[in-house]
Amino acid sequence: MVVNLSVARSFSETHGLTRLFDAPDASKEKSPFESVDAANKEPYRPEWDDLATLFALVRQRKVTHVLEFGCGFSTSVLAHALELNERDFGDTVHQTLRRTDPFRVSVVDDMPEFVEITRQRANSLASRIDFHVSRVRMTTFDGRICTEYESLPNVCPDFIYLDGPSQESAVGEVIGISTRHPDRLPMACDILRLEHFLLPGTLILVDGRTANARFLKANLQREWRYDYDVEADQHYFEMIEEPLGIWNRRQLDFCLGSDWRSRPLKPALAATPRS
Repeated sequence: MVVNLSVARSFSETHGLTRLFDAPDASKEKSPFESVDAANKEPYRPEWDDLATLFALVRQRKVTHVLEFGCGFSTSVLAHALELNERDFGDTVHQTLRRTDPFRVSVVDDMPEFVEITRQRANSLASRIDFHVSRVRMTTFDGRICTEYESLPNVCPDFIYLDGPSQESAVGEVIGISTRHPDRLPMACDILRLEHFLLPGTLILVDGRTANARFLKANLQREWRYDYDVEADQHYFEMIEEPLGIWNRRQLDFCLGSDWRSRPLKPALAATPRS
């Protein structure tokens, strides 16, 4: 299902997303041909269809902790959704679930200038965001050439948003190969290295980066269901294993409900709780 841009913009206005940003270009849609200018570090403009989807996912799934690879407008939207989750579900989460320091966004990015832009843009929501700056290097995973952050936030997320790093970010080479070549593609392995720590019910959303998503799909070892929204160019992975004990079961029952394995992975904007 494609999110109509006018529907996404109306949804964003209804739920206060358009009021989160002071940036002068925050009301302009991104051109399909626009990209980050590596020379002047100009950030992307807001893409309301993507931002509306992120907000709806966090709200409908009652997400408690987000791990975001790459920061931007999305960081503020995720923090805003978590703020509302704490307002609506905080008592239950704090009293009945085993979630340490819930309702936070943990962000890892290799570009300090983008981190600072995101921090300033977030305003009061910045107190809900933990920024982690790390270099990206070329490496291998099971003999396959890819990239990795040198360090990651030590958190246990129930939602992971993969939208970074840039293929230009990785330092070094492996047998002469680097993603910095203009014909290469992003190819991060960080989630694969974390997979055995993740809890059943964890959702991964890969924004674009189709080659990277296929790399994940080919190398993930646990039980996942996968869906690709072709027109939105977004990849969904949800871990559907049996719960890992009583605490994980409680979280699944409260956050996702008993029928969670059969629900569509793409959120329905009309079903999102009102702000």
